[in-house]
Amino acid sequence: MSTDALVLLKEDHKEIKSVFKQFEQAGEDATEKKGELVTRMIELLTMHTYVENELIYPEVRRLLPDLEDDVLESYEEHHVADVLCLELGAMTPDAERFDAKTTVLIENVTHHIEEEEDEWFPKVREGLGRKQLSELGERLIEMKKTAPHSPTEPKGLKKTIDAITK
Repeated sequence: MSTDALVLLKEDHKEIKSVFKQFEQAGEDATEKKGELVTRMIELLTMHTYVENELIYPEVRRLLPDLEDDVLESYEEHHVADVLCLELGAMTPDAERFDAKTTVLIENVTHHIEEEEDEWFPKVREGLGRKQLSELGERLIEMKKTAPHSPTEPKGLKKTIDAITK
């Protein structure tokens, strides 16, 4: 298993996009299945945004100050995803706007993933190199073990509140 932080983040992205695709293919009458998929989305996104917000972004800001604007934009994109996850977590799958809200979440996160992978990751790879990315990846693996799985868990809620108040 690779410990390269960017490889690990791309693996997260792949898993998240797989759940998105399952939701989109579930069909109109799959209310229960969609509810389960959204629960999984929220879990994956909460864990992923936590490690990026608490580890990856601060380290990239510190080590590659030229990427400050990219990091700040990423924090804001995470904030939007966090709010949508909180709202979806409070809804039932048969709620009138459940599918629409999930679609907005999927569109926003897909855009964020594309930007990260196509624009941001290459800059980070060039600026940090193999050894630093591997060390960062090892820290990421450890942090994921205790990362929140829900935006309403204390660590997840703190992350959301911090994003709102910054």
